[in-house]
Parts: sequence; structure tokens; C-alpha cells
Amino acid sequence: MSSLSPESSVPRKSPPAVRLRVPTEEDAYAWHRAFDDPEVMEFLGGRSAEVSVYEELTARQRKHDAELGFCLWTMLDEDDEVVGFTGAQPWPRDWGPTGEIEIGWRLARTHWGRGYASAAARAAVARVRAAGLDHVVAMVHPHNTRSVAVAERLGMTLSRTYPNPMSGVEALCFRLELGS
Repeated sequence: MSSLSPESSVPRKSPPAVRLRVPTEEDAYAWHRAFDDPEVMEFLGGRSAEVSVYEELTARQRKHDAELGFCLWTMLDEDDEVVGFTGAQPWPRDWGPTGEIEIGWRLARTHWGRGYASAAARAAVARVRAAGLDHVVAMVHPHNTRSVAVAERLGMTLSRTYPNPMSGVEALCFRLELGS
């Protein structure tokens, strides 16, 4: 039974079931397949990365999980299909919020618009809060309205902007206080 939104008579959908796990070596290939789409990569340089990039990224995430207690986790849907990642890691670039822990998400195009990114990001926030973090940031391209919406659904607020030397635009830096 669906609940009705107080603002309308449109049934409100339940958030999709998502599961997060530490990325495996095989997930490098699954991430590559999921993100091998110009629309997915539109705000991340516009083109797909080589499998080797995902092999290094998944290996780094396993190390983060072992050392920090959090990472970019592989996101699985109700059928245990890899549909993306979400989680947190130290900001990996020499520009932007250096020294901060960034929460992020990336989702296969076939799963956009169904609540997966928000549901998984909420689970990631709970995990990083449990790991003892007091806040996280999220860096978002200003034209990426989907990611801006996820950040806002998490309760993040815009804290500042940083010039992105790769895209030439001011990247939005959202912040979320996690409390104790």
C-alpha cells in the first residue's frame, strides 16, 4: 500500500532497496560497464575512462575501507546488479577541498530517476557517521542538477565554490554536518 503525499493525491514511492559492499576486483569491470556512457560522464570529463582507471580506483577503495572504515562502496540494486557506487573518500585532487572527506555517487544511466542515488547516499551518510566523521563535503558541477538535488536531499548546504582547472567552471562544494 502506497502512502499519499499530503500535497497531492499522487502515491509516494518507497525508496528502492540498495545494498552497499566494499568493491571487489571484478567491480572494476562492472563500474566500467555502468559508466561507459557519455551522459553519465558528462560532468566528469565527458568520456569514459579505461578499465585500468577503475582497477586502480577499486583497489584504492579497498585500502580506504581497511584503513579508514569507509570508501566508495559498490551499489547493488534489488537483483544484486552493480549499478554504481556511493560512499566517501579523502578528496583526491590538488585543488578544491584538500584535506576534506568527500561523499560522492555515480550511477548507471539505466537507473537514473528512480531514487537509487539518494537512497544509497543516505546509507553512505549513516556509515560515515558511524565511522566517526563529523562532516563531509560533496563537490558538484554546477550544471549537474541531478547531483545537486541528491546533495540537497541529504540536507547538504552550499558552503563555497572552487575553480575547477579541468572544466573551467566554479565547482560547488556542499557540506553536511554529521553531529555526534
